[in-house]
Amino acid sequence: MRSRDSNTVSVVALGGFGEIGKNMMALRYRKDIIVVDCGLAFPEEQMLGVDIVIPDITYLLENRDMVRAIVLTHGHEDHVGALPYVLRQLKTPVCGTRLTLGLVKRKLREHGLDDVELREIRPRQQVVIGPFKVESFRVNHSIADCVGLAIHTPSGTIVHSGDFKFDQTPVDGEVADFRRLAELGDGGVLALLSDSTNADRPGYTPSERMVGKSLRELFASERSRILVASFASHVLRIQQVISAAAEFGRKVTVVGRSMENVVEVALELGYLDVPENTLVDIEEASRMPPEKVAILTTGSQGEPMSALARMSTADHKKIDIVPGDVVVIAASPVPGNETYVTRTIDNLFRRGARVIYEASAGVHVSGHASQEELKLMLNLVRPRYFVPIHGEYRHLVHHAELAEHVGIPRERILIGENGSVFEFCRERARFGERVASGNIMVDGLSVGDVGSVVLRDRKQLAEDGILMVVVAVDKQTLEILAGPDVVSRGFVYIRESEELMEDARRTAKAAVGACIESGTRDWAAIKSAVRGSLSAFFHERVGRSPVILPVIMEV
Repeated sequence: MRSRDSNTVSVVALGGFGEIGKNMMALRYRKDIIVVDCGLAFPEEQMLGVDIVIPDITYLLENRDMVRAIVLTHGHEDHVGALPYVLRQLKTPVCGTRLTLGLVKRKLREHGLDDVELREIRPRQQVVIGPFKVESFRVNHSIADCVGLAIHTPSGTIVHSGDFKFDQTPVDGEVADFRRLAELGDGGVLALLSDSTNADRPGYTPSERMVGKSLRELFASERSRILVASFASHVLRIQQVISAAAEFGRKVTVVGRSMENVVEVALELGYLDVPENTLVDIEEASRMPPEKVAILTTGSQGEPMSALARMSTADHKKIDIVPGDVVVIAASPVPGNETYVTRTIDNLFRRGARVIYEASAGVHVSGHASQEELKLMLNLVRPRYFVPIHGEYRHLVHHAELAEHVGIPRERILIGENGSVFEFCRERARFGERVASGNIMVDGLSVGDVGSVVLRDRKQLAEDGILMVVVAVDKQTLEILAGPDVVSRGFVYIRESEELMEDARRTAKAAVGACIESGTRDWAAIKSAVRGSLSAFFHERVGRSPVILPVIMEV
């Protein structure tokens, strides 16, 4: 990075700019860095076989001696899910609210990371981290114990909204701290970094209590078994399901490992109020009449291995969907998951269930601020500079337009992408030199081993299959002793394509023979010749391009 003024604070975008999920940024003042959030994202459709995507932290690793802490705004996976992978490479304390750290502690333990220093922060409490004084303030979102951050630096105060909305009647009674936001605005805010997820939605986001009302009406009217799928971390939604079930005499069973973990942590820390004897295990629930049972499950995003997806295909070990079941999908699809969700819903209908899944049915409200709330945040904080964060690029642009509408001059609004560096001082704001950014793909236990070349090969394998060509050659005389033998997987069915395969064998043999006649002993060159000749042959004959693997054996 270029040299910076001594009074400059930099905001480095590592994830969540121009995309949904993978939220992560760094704030740097001279030789000190703090990181805000450390999230993951769902793989895109073309990322075949990839489990999750995490941010590229090359910038942090290059400056590891400067990193003082990671500060978390809340416990959703798109803000904490990358921690186990990042903390293996970057040893630093993690700060967060009580519930957030409770969820993180469980996650780190599952990954064998028991030595991470966890520091609890409370709303309005200031924590000194190097030159930064980090203060959290209460906001509303679709998880309890969610905060925004006021980061006081020698250059000025930077406010990070976190994911937020302004819910006037929150389920947990914790209203956003309007007073503190106004006080920060009165004191002067250098820059506001604000959630843009719903920047294209007019009006206000409805209260979470509307979902509770819809759930109560559903539980009051239905006499069938009710299954509710939600994000596992949506503790407030879980509370409303449990409350509605208990009110109408139903027992609740929790299905799905992540949901079970969250409920256990929330109960332990006092974030769930569950009437005595309301929670039962699956075995007990299976012996009860349908009208006395409610099931809380994972799978609201249609993930193929989630509990609900497996129920929809009769692949769950303990729960079968039967005609008459009512399934409530209390979430909207994350961009990129629409196909999975639709497939799960169709499968549930095939099994005779009635599925309630539209937001208009009142079983889901967003956890993010709509346009009028975003304007309110801007008017309360009244920043000198504004940076829209957390959203696809169109959301950032819409949010920038809202900022202009409330009076922030266009030249004081900065729209960036992952890798952007925003440099602020009291006199000006500007873009610094970009840093490394991008996607690190996690596939099974491997992190970062899957790149663009591997994905390209997987795509080609998925579309056109693979062909192996095996030839045995005398290492002294170079005479072909056996083959070429051709083995196909996912390309053509050999028994129905014998003529094609025979022509392919002749083409491969000719390529090997031509190389041998030239006297070459470079097996790599011979393999390349076989691959090139067969690629041209198959493209001409069938218009397809399988992955071709030549194998030359010396005998």
